[in-house]
Amino acid sequence: MIIVMKPESSLKEKEEVINKIKELGYRPHVIHGTTRDVIGAVGDERGKFVLQSLEYMSGVEKVVPILKPYKLASKEIKKEPTIVKIADGVSIGDKKVVVIAGPCAVESEEQIIKVALAVKAAGADILRGGAYKPRTSPYTFQGLKKEGLKLLAKARKISGLPVVTEVLNPETAELVAEYSDILQIGTRNAQNYELLKKVGQLKKPVLLKRGMSMTIQELLMSAEYILSEGNRSLILCERGIRTFETKTRNTLDLSAIPVLKEETHLPVIVDPSHATGYSKYVPAMSYAAIAAGADGIMIEVHPEPEKALSDGQQSLTPEKFSEMIQKLRAFVTAAEREK
Repeated sequence: MIIVMKPESSLKEKEEVINKIKELGYRPHVIHGTTRDVIGAVGDERGKFVLQSLEYMSGVEKVVPILKPYKLASKEIKKEPTIVKIADGVSIGDKKVVVIAGPCAVESEEQIIKVALAVKAAGADILRGGAYKPRTSPYTFQGLKKEGLKLLAKARKISGLPVVTEVLNPETAELVAEYSDILQIGTRNAQNYELLKKVGQLKKPVLLKRGMSMTIQELLMSAEYILSEGNRSLILCERGIRTFETKTRNTLDLSAIPVLKEETHLPVIVDPSHATGYSKYVPAMSYAAIAAGADGIMIEVHPEPEKALSDGQQSLTPEKFSEMIQKLRAFVTAAEREK
């Protein structure tokens, strides 16, 4: 249920409504709007109509059922787009298109710092790099783990770019949060509900990638796990889905962007590197993502892709990345956005 407060409702009246929601056995979630606040009451769907009695409380304008299964992610509870602040001058979801760039994996101090400075010079806003790597084969490079986190922190200090890196399990979530600015949930963990709940409890922005076989509704239900734990700083990422096509690594579902924009208030970015699997296709899909309404893109960049310990074939060189960003600006302008 959504409890819509009157524009002139007092803080005391809101607190009384929140306390009453708790008494009825539901969890209140306050959403601050531009003209009024709404309070989402989330819990057992079977008895939700007892919340209708809140309509008679002082300061309440109306009580409205949330029809979508994803309550807090839905535009029913929040009409205005959510803007996630990452660092001073860097937010995702406003008019500016954000570019996240860096290697698939942190391999060495020299590599990550070289890439960080190169992508910063080219126009990137956020540095990506994997310290913990979930790999299909147990015999491939699994990441530098904590040492990789330390190198990312050093690259952040030198380049000035905030950092996003993947968290693989609840046990290491707090450690990753200590070193990073954004916690990434990868495609393999998109329905790891214990991990989703854990990052929902942490006070760090979360980037949630779509699972390779997930529907849009399933993606939003995963987002709901994070939001329901109190973390509202959530970014969705379309990274391609598994289909019968073999010419690309995955099939980039560009149609998911306008659908998500219609269904949710959360910002949406696109990862064309993992979607296509080949660096030569990345620029075209980046331009298309911006044209479709994405709030940002996430690009893999490596100084020597042929020597990369993971996903070298889909990584751009710093030079190719710089060329792509220059061309991207025309698409950003055409979409009436900023870069």
